[in-house]
Amino acid sequence: MEIIHFETLGCKLNQIETESIADAFSKAGFKPDLGRETSGDNQSDSAVYLPVGIPILSIINTCTVTGKAEQKARRLIRLLLRKYPASPVLVTGCYAEVEQASIAAIDPRVIVFPGSVKGALAELPEFLLERETRNPGEPVKAILESFCTRARETDGQTSHTFALATDTFIAHSRASIKIQDGCNNACSYCRIRLARGKSVSIDAAEAIERIRRIEIAGWKEVVLTGVNLSQYRSRGIDFAGLLARILDKTDSIAIRISSLYPERVNAELAPILTNPRIRPHFHLSVQSGSDRILESMRRPYRAQDVAQAVSILRTVKKNPFLACDIIAGYPGETDEDFEHTLTLCKTAEFAWIHAFPFSPRPGTEAWSMKPHIPERIATERVDRLTALAQENRRHYTESWIGKELAAIVEKKTGNGSIHILTENYLEAELLLPPGTATPEPHPGSEIRVQLDSPGIARLSRTCAQ
Repeated sequence: MEIIHFETLGCKLNQIETESIADAFSKAGFKPDLGRETSGDNQSDSAVYLPVGIPILSIINTCTVTGKAEQKARRLIRLLLRKYPASPVLVTGCYAEVEQASIAAIDPRVIVFPGSVKGALAELPEFLLERETRNPGEPVKAILESFCTRARETDGQTSHTFALATDTFIAHSRASIKIQDGCNNACSYCRIRLARGKSVSIDAAEAIERIRRIEIAGWKEVVLTGVNLSQYRSRGIDFAGLLARILDKTDSIAIRISSLYPERVNAELAPILTNPRIRPHFHLSVQSGSDRILESMRRPYRAQDVAQAVSILRTVKKNPFLACDIIAGYPGETDEDFEHTLTLCKTAEFAWIHAFPFSPRPGTEAWSMKPHIPERIATERVDRLTALAQENRRHYTESWIGKELAAIVEKKTGNGSIHILTENYLEAELLLPPGTATPEPHPGSEIRVQLDSPGIARLSRTCAQ
């Protein structure tokens, strides 16, 4: 069985797209091998997972959010070319969309497949099989080049955007579905809008049908993903309307929302979020607590909108897990601006803060903005936010000790314990009583647990009996 090796960088959207491509290869009789990309930029090449056996092709799904993400992509490309000199590397995703020429220049064995036509990769397995049958011995690279030419000749934004879908998830215990792509905002620092284009949304009926198939396949939770879910629009149906229809047309599957813009958390959305099938875990795209910086970033909200969104979310759910993104060291960010951000994060009591130093991206307005913030200062600000995040996470976790929660079984760890993720996004190891007659829960199943301490849970009395 021929091996296809995959590496994925970046967001959950990329992850679900890779899973869908891998599923297409699996159904065609190939052996997909999903790699584990390096967890840190300072890791050595030996830290990268490599498949057992030689793949006929490696596929890297890339990210362009930061310069480090692009560096990691280039490093992975070179690593795979060095380890498997006879195997081409197909590079797709956002980085492949905006830097086609520079990626192609790395090595003749590299095939650049723009992110805008990524969905066509669902057709690649059958194309490979057909060409191998028709032209035995034809080099894989030649087949890929022919396929790439065909895909480029189609309208990627309309033909391929939502082509990737699966109800089989090789590397995840929770299902995901892409319902939106692209973004209509013009944030001064963001390169993703250049890579993914204007906002497009899947038809509501199609989204519901895909989720129904996921539910029938036995998945207990589905994550709704997109570049900007708040911009979902389909035949007059917005994101709130889609949520309401999903809840009405499905039976019991839980819904997790990947990310929301603060200004879209409003009176229309609030009553829908009270449904117990909506997970009490919300991620807000914030970026700054300074109105001056938010205006410079061209964000469509202000700090008060964030505070209002937090208030609404704490009203619709009991003690929800709230997280946010923050960019530190944006051009012109003063100490006062940063203190506004820190105060907002403290007041909101975010259970986690994804803090990143500003990364200037080519083609964006912020690329040439001044004054630049020294890397040392940006790093110090990230460190302060991370310290606050760790403290908030500890307090939040402690607030749930002794309480019962729903959880999804993720996987078995190397030491034989079972890793779980609670409904409110707390990770823990599940302890099973020695000699228990209770069947060991399997990945993807939903169980009821009680947190005994931070990171440690046991089956609730209801499950254990």
